[in-house]
Amino acid sequence: MRYSQDHKAQTHQRIIREAAARFRRDGISATGLQPLMKALGLTHGGFYSHFSSKNELVEKALQAAGEQLDAHCAMLFAGERPLDAFIESYLSEWHQTSPHEGCPLPTMSSELGLRGQPSPTTDVVLNARLEQVQGTLEGDNAANQSIVIMSTLIGALLLSRSVENPELAQRILDVTREYLKQSQANPASA
Repeated sequence: MRYSQDHKAQTHQRIIREAAARFRRDGISATGLQPLMKALGLTHGGFYSHFSSKNELVEKALQAAGEQLDAHCAMLFAGERPLDAFIESYLSEWHQTSPHEGCPLPTMSSELGLRGQPSPTTDVVLNARLEQVQGTLEGDNAANQSIVIMSTLIGALLLSRSVENPELAQRILDVTREYLKQSQANPASA
């Protein structure tokens, strides 16, 4: 049976959306192509009519996750006290417990780095956040400060997801959130 180009494009996007969620939740290596395609009601062989390799899908899924994050962050950075709003959102319980919907950097970048396969899309996603954070800061050190803030956010979120004790996970989020907000309110004390 032949499908229309529109149907193929829709299926292509469904695969990317599902992969983006699974890669963020489970990791790239743990996400097999066969279970991914089966969850969508598609055959494993059909994957290759959409993508040349899993690596191509990883890049497209990371781009899709980055675009989703861009839309969320655009709202946060358009409001009052944008850096506080971003910190609150990034270190929220929702973000800690919903990796499949959140920032792809904690899950995907650590795995890509360990595999020795850095991604140009990771650079794009990270640079977009760095620019937004830097835009809220003052002084000659704003670019470096934005790197410290993003590194701290990503690290705290990753740690909170990796501990078994829910109280410790919440404490990691709370302490880091308050420290970052306090350091922005009193930059001389940080």
